[in-house]
Amino acid sequence: MFWLKYAVKLLALPPVAPLLVALAGLAVAGRRPRAGRRIALVGVLALWLLATPAVGAFLIRLLDRTPPFDVASAGQAQAIVILGGGTRTYAPEYGGATVNAITLERVRYGARLARQTHLPILVSGGAVRGAPAEAVLMRNVLVHEFGLPVRWIEARSHNTHENAVDSAAMLHESGISHVILVGHSFDFPRSRKEFEAAGIAVVAAPIRIPPAVPRAFGDFVPGVQGLVMSYYACYELLGNALFDVTQALNGNSADTRSTPRSSSPLPPGS
Repeated sequence: MFWLKYAVKLLALPPVAPLLVALAGLAVAGRRPRAGRRIALVGVLALWLLATPAVGAFLIRLLDRTPPFDVASAGQAQAIVILGGGTRTYAPEYGGATVNAITLERVRYGARLARQTHLPILVSGGAVRGAPAEAVLMRNVLVHEFGLPVRWIEARSHNTHENAVDSAAMLHESGISHVILVGHSFDFPRSRKEFEAAGIAVVAAPIRIPPAVPRAFGDFVPGVQGLVMSYYACYELLGNALFDVTQALNGNSADTRSTPRSSSPLPPGS
């Protein structure tokens, strides 16, 4: 399953996906020059657009328009959950593995919210590629660099669904059902849906919210920043689609289990 997911991510997301389209066009051009050039042009234009920050920002806002967190909206929140976003397995300057830039941004913002709300912290993220569990690395940063305690360490999960299910189990044991969820803007609404499906009410605390409209000339110039934004946005669009399909299948399975089978080939009510 890991390799299947990796292959899908590799082939279906930028920059590889549009590059494959361009290469396919070049391959076709030998026999059908006009069609091949058009296909190749589509791939190049797609890559150009996806590398443009304005397009990346648009895709992220297409996913979710959650406003910045407001302390007044914390309401009945009982804890702060910080989702892991990746690990730097090779970090010799730290003497071993550490959190990557995405996770560090989340940890930093989670620390800020903890000081504002005085709520306990849960960190969530399992081990990958032989490195220590991501949650342990996050705890180390919060304790040793931000001077904040961490009450719960969920260190077994390997994806957002497992983040939610395993974190919810720990929180429910402590009588907690309402949290502030820290993640990047592109994480929502899927991460919120996963936690709510696991029985945890969520106040979203998104990071890196893109502007509603482009604000600078550079927003229209292709670059690495735009490509990264588009990559994560496309990844989450696929993830949201998979979540919806999974929920629909689970719902159908539940309906099948709860409904007595009929000898009639027609559905009930037909």
